[in-house]
Amino acid sequence: MKLIKAYSQYLLNILPIINYSFYKNELCINISYKKIIPIFFFLKNHTNSQFKILSDICVVDYINKKERFEVIYNLLSIRFNNRLKVKININELEPIDSITSIYKTAGWSEREAWDMFGIFFNNHNDLRRILTDYGFEGHPLRKDFPLSGYLEVYYNELKKRVVYKPLNLSQQYRLFEFNTPWNKKIH
Repeated sequence: MKLIKAYSQYLLNILPIINYSFYKNELCINISYKKIIPIFFFLKNHTNSQFKILSDICVVDYINKKERFEVIYNLLSIRFNNRLKVKININELEPIDSITSIYKTAGWSEREAWDMFGIFFNNHNDLRRILTDYGFEGHPLRKDFPLSGYLEVYYNELKKRVVYKPLNLSQQYRLFEFNTPWNKKIH
């Protein structure tokens, strides 16, 4: 734990880090989306870092915040047996620079973040849908995406193809009140 804390102080002195935290002996740093390329280049290639593996890119949608999305990059250093989380907070209109020039594995994860959340990555050479159909509208993991979607998709035997039609809900919108009958006083 002492080594991780010393390393975090080292990174604070060298890199433009907004803040950092520890969780289960893992270091987590927050950076600006404008400095993503030089910071990831440093983390991968510097002798004291060597985070050569990008394990995953995750996105969290905080719909009520000004900077709605939190993009989390999970890095692994085999040499130092250490993990690092790099977090970037952005709003829905800000694009992020792609790190595919630094980590080749970022390509698929960035495509997934684009498809599911609508986060645009600058300089990505193949930013297209990966999990949804090409004609799909919207981004299904956003908190404001309707639970049932916009279209109904089914296979039509007569036309021998997949057909899209606007979704008609059989039930009107209901307002649920979460009052319980157990809290009422008995007279």
